[in-house]
Amino acid sequence: PVFVVRSGGSITMPMLIASSVLRRCAGLAGRSALPRAIRARCLCDAAKPAAEPNVFVRIQRQVANEVATCNESPAKMFGFFGACCNWFLGLSAVYDATCKGPEVISLKMTGVMLCYSTLFGRWAGWAVTPRNYVLAGSHIFNVIMQCNQLRRVLQYKLEHGGEAAKAEIVDLATKAAIGGAVIATAVTFSAQLKAVVAPIGPAYLSSAGGPFTIHPWPPMTKLMISGTSLLELDRPTDKISLSQYSALTLTGAIFSRYGLVVTPVNYPLTAVNVLLFASSAWHLGRKVKADYM
Repeated sequence: PVFVVRSGGSITMPMLIASSVLRRCAGLAGRSALPRAIRARCLCDAAKPAAEPNVFVRIQRQVANEVATCNESPAKMFGFFGACCNWFLGLSAVYDATCKGPEVISLKMTGVMLCYSTLFGRWAGWAVTPRNYVLAGSHIFNVIMQCNQLRRVLQYKLEHGGEAAKAEIVDLATKAAIGGAVIATAVTFSAQLKAVVAPIGPAYLSSAGGPFTIHPWPPMTKLMISGTSLLELDRPTDKISLSQYSALTLTGAIFSRYGLVVTPVNYPLTAVNVLLFASSAWHLGRKVKADYM
């Protein structure tokens, strides 16, 4: 049979069958090509690594995890409470800055607190895993507030302290410069020093928590706080910060207990915090007795 088209041409039956078969094959090819393209795209998307959450999301997740798991064990509970109470150190500086005059600020204690919180903030926020953002945040906050207190006390002493105050400032600045130079040298050449002493010393010297790392040093700064308190045992009560010594006493008490419930028991940590508690409680008791009894 012959089929006539509008243009006047003709198509035979074999040609029509061949055309139909070709169109059907093309349609099947198109339909089968689409799923392949989709599958290929899905595979490419699956191969892409998940985007890393930004720092604020990581902090939020870590803090939420610390809150959610704080009652799982005594160690976690006291560690979390201690980190929360550490915020009182910065808050006490805020209170003194807004409600008290600069005469209550101890220049020595302010410098020691700066060293203490700088090291602890670095340790808790960057050197340990998982990072303790609650503790790190409290120390960063305290560094900022203590810097303000340092500014206030320096201005006060320079304006009203006379030559004795200026001599005290120069003496403390000299000691701070020497200490900073020693620390900077130790940090810069820690790898070389470790390579020299490790072969001839105990294994602790070259361990991941040894003296050539940051880990043993933050707790040692609490000895500096206690030492400063002991050097100022006769400080006039009208120049004692009630809020600061309340925060230090509370922190020392909580972390004294914390050192006994961790595994293994950390007796050095407990010892330095017992000393911190005792020295701070002494000044706190003197202040309370003088003002309220």
